[in-house]
Amino acid sequence: MAKSVILRGTWLALAALLAIVQSGCTTCEAIPAGRMPASLLAKPRADLEPINFIRLRQDPPPVYQLGPRDILGIYIEGVLGQSDQPPPVHFPERESNTPPAIGFPIPVREDGTISLPLIPPIRVAGLTLTQAEDEIRRNYTEKYHILPPGRERIIVTLIRQRTYQVLVVREDSTAEHVSSTSSGSVGVAKRGQARAVDLKAYENDVLHALTQSGGLPGLDAKNELKILRGGFADAQGRAALLSDILDGKGPGGVTSDNPNVTTIPLRMRPTDPPAKFTEDDIILTNGDIVYIETREREVFYTGGLLTGKEQLLPRDYDLDVMGAIAVSGGSVSSAAGSGSSGGMGFSGGMGSFSNARGLIPPTRVIIVRTVEGGYQIPIRVDLRKAQTNPAERILIKPGDLVLLQYTPAELIINVAMNNIQLNYFLNQLGGGT
Repeated sequence: MAKSVILRGTWLALAALLAIVQSGCTTCEAIPAGRMPASLLAKPRADLEPINFIRLRQDPPPVYQLGPRDILGIYIEGVLGQSDQPPPVHFPERESNTPPAIGFPIPVREDGTISLPLIPPIRVAGLTLTQAEDEIRRNYTEKYHILPPGRERIIVTLIRQRTYQVLVVREDSTAEHVSSTSSGSVGVAKRGQARAVDLKAYENDVLHALTQSGGLPGLDAKNELKILRGGFADAQGRAALLSDILDGKGPGGVTSDNPNVTTIPLRMRPTDPPAKFTEDDIILTNGDIVYIETREREVFYTGGLLTGKEQLLPRDYDLDVMGAIAVSGGSVSSAAGSGSSGGMGFSGGMGSFSNARGLIPPTRVIIVRTVEGGYQIPIRVDLRKAQTNPAERILIKPGDLVLLQYTPAELIINVAMNNIQLNYFLNQLGGGT
């Protein structure tokens, strides 16, 4: 009785082994990693360097220059204010480094002019406070002879600087990483966060917008940001755009060829040509939107003798095939592919034996890579060679499927050893009965 059970188990193991080996021969068509053309290899990430973030900040002029929406404090004795009355004093708001201002509030209009009593509008846009005061004095004394020269008292100060309101939409600051679950899924919950920021004149640039909205983009953000300009300024279009972003759908029409979109890289390779953006590109005006997108799709997948799951790729450093196995729960030290318990669960045509330990560890990796046109190519990696040969340690690209497998010889030895253990167990069971 025991002998027939042993023979039956042996034949079943051999039949399953032949089926597995036959199916494994399809890997013979895979391209060896050392022969991969450079065009199909992943570009290194480790050599990416942050751009000089000073380039995201505009150079302010040495002296503040006036512009539309500035509020001036102007005192002109006998015209704006009487000699027997002190001029009004305006104290700055809290957390402002603006000194107290003197005079009556006069706004700079959208055309860059100010309106004062008894004279036509005076253009002050682009002038400093001192130059504006001289221009007002010239109009009241020399040009229109309203005040006697040398006896006029004119004071021009700045009550409030003009500001620009922009919107910063960040998917990195609220992205929620979903850790590995029992189903083996890993991903990013994409949810946008919009924040309106007011930027003072000569601080209305990308760097100040980032500083006021949480700082530089985090590790879960793409290595670029986008500035959405004029075409999204109308209320209806802007509302639709924000609705799509905040709902996690991404902004429609925000592409590199859109003339209303400026893309600013944040990290580049030293060999790359200089980033093609100017100071005008990073200056923001009313209605502009700074968009920081999450990198939710940069993942790779594992399978075969590794637990099937989705793994996030690091943004700023390289992950090669050996690193991919390590972060997926395998080991590439003493026994490639073996777990921390020293063994590897076996899965194949005979079923799944999670408690079985292979005497010979798996040394073959098949990387299924999708290339241009949607085609998939298999790449074969020998883990024994990869430990000493850098050409075998190819870098993982987003979307790669990493399959850890036994070679046919490893599979035969491991199945044979498991069969010997099974026969020994059945012999002990038969002898006991």
